[in-house]
Amino acid sequence: MSGTSIVLGIFLMYWFLISVLDRKGILEKYDISTFGPLPILMIRTTKGLKLLDVLARPKRYWRVFANIGILMMFVGMIAMFLVIAISDLALYTSFLNDNVPEPGKYNSARNIFLIPGVNEFIPFTWGVIALIVTLVVHEFSHAILCRVENIRVKSMGILLALVPIGGFAEPDDEQLFGKKEEVKRELPLTATIEEIEAWEQQQKEEKQLKEIINESPDLSPKETKPEPVVTATRTQRARILAAGVMANFSVAFIAFLLFFGPVLGAIAPLSDAMIVSINESSPAQLAGLQEDMIITQVDDTPVSTGMDFLSYLETVEPGDTLQVHASKDRVVSVYDLKVPSSSEKCYSGVPIGGVVEGSPAEAAGIEPGMTMLRINNTRMRSIASFVDFMEGTEANQTIEVEMLPSANYTGELTENGTAVFEVRLISNPEESESGFLGVIYGSNGVLDCRMLGISIWMPQSGYYLEALKKIPSILNHAVGWIILFGLPIYGFAGEGFRGFSGTIAQFYQPVGWAEPLGVGIFWIANSLLWIGWLNFYVGLFNCLPAVPLDGGHVFRDYTYSLIYRFTRNEDVSERVSNSIAASFSMLILFSFLFMIFGPFIGQWM
Repeated sequence: MSGTSIVLGIFLMYWFLISVLDRKGILEKYDISTFGPLPILMIRTTKGLKLLDVLARPKRYWRVFANIGILMMFVGMIAMFLVIAISDLALYTSFLNDNVPEPGKYNSARNIFLIPGVNEFIPFTWGVIALIVTLVVHEFSHAILCRVENIRVKSMGILLALVPIGGFAEPDDEQLFGKKEEVKRELPLTATIEEIEAWEQQQKEEKQLKEIINESPDLSPKETKPEPVVTATRTQRARILAAGVMANFSVAFIAFLLFFGPVLGAIAPLSDAMIVSINESSPAQLAGLQEDMIITQVDDTPVSTGMDFLSYLETVEPGDTLQVHASKDRVVSVYDLKVPSSSEKCYSGVPIGGVVEGSPAEAAGIEPGMTMLRINNTRMRSIASFVDFMEGTEANQTIEVEMLPSANYTGELTENGTAVFEVRLISNPEESESGFLGVIYGSNGVLDCRMLGISIWMPQSGYYLEALKKIPSILNHAVGWIILFGLPIYGFAGEGFRGFSGTIAQFYQPVGWAEPLGVGIFWIANSLLWIGWLNFYVGLFNCLPAVPLDGGHVFRDYTYSLIYRFTRNEDVSERVSNSIAASFSMLILFSFLFMIFGPFIGQWM
């Protein structure tokens, strides 16, 4: 039975059980409700409400915190609205130019939602941990500010969908938002000093009138009017709503501060020499070496890159036995590898991932799958070697390119089994003064040692780690925020960085204070990365001026205050602000729909 079948079976059993319990009223008996198709359980409790009052005691601090949150919310509101507008404009322009992007993972509907297991960019384990932290922080910040502003919190609890996925706090909606068609009148945010004095006098008179009515002995119990429900003012409501966003941003800041600081500082490259393939019955296989192992040492010589390994091989003789130290899951073992008598050599170079159509490389016969070994007299040990060489070329220059051919290459070969091409460069289409070859290099460098029957990948993990550490230093430029925004999705060059998991974790090791933790440092790093990233995105998403998001409610209230400043009419201000808020909500909804379905529509046109 496959894993998918097991998960589906568990889900159906869960769905059936919850449906039966819900219909029989058993869930309601224990103050549990359901929502959504999954369904998700809301398990309520009144225990812990006193803790909210304790946490809410430094009211001055929390109000300052929330006031900053209001400012941050408007910054995020503008930023997110611009991102959506620019994305829609770019897609609309592609329709006009007839080059609509094809549907893919970057515009897939499932990847719009930041839900682990649905969004293919978010790893399930770290995503669930981050989502729980994000929801708990967001909801309980709302609850604490409710108590700061004397708004009742009816209950707290957890959200359960087979496993706990978050927490919630349930404020009194009537106090927070007022009854339908009833919003508590308050002083506009832009009021003058005279208006403030008049408003305070009116409030004082209304309070005195209520006291006279309540203390009058002539009024019978039937005639006594009930005390109206205390409703949050617009300013109080803005603080309560902005607190969740501010809490998410604060947690994201702390998580990123730890991730880019002491945690990345405690991770170091192990070696840039990963075995990616081993030929059957080769000396490497007979020695016991396996794919995905990292070579760290040969005899007494440390190996930090594949080039170190290649350089050492140039000093050995046929019949020598090498002691190869290789790491698997950061456990290093020693393997005895015997060097055979063979005419085959070891090659290092840059893999060719693609060839530009109509380029000099295509005209010369260079094909994807080849490995670039040499240009003129310069060895192509890495991508950096290739880039440095090409920067010194010019249009109409003729170069000699030596390639290690792919298995299906049928052209002429040298006695060493390589292919040599004479290529005349053309001018660079990117308006650079250097020449243009027209190859798309693959992922970093490779080393192919046919003598030992082994291929080694050289990913330059040290450079990658340094690039990660430098992200905070470039946040004063737009490119820094773009990289941070898309780090798990696009990374630096389309690879996407989802943390130190799987293959990428093999290239690194804990050092310094983290050395006793072993693999635990990678768990900490992954948790911090996703807690920071998910809190950052959820905070930004909630800033959008679309009801029912927090930003939508705040946008509507501040729009009301602005309109009231000119109309001095509560009903008119209420109707107009509601209409504007509803229009923005629909505009944002249709913008998302356009981004999701636009590429599909473009394929039909």
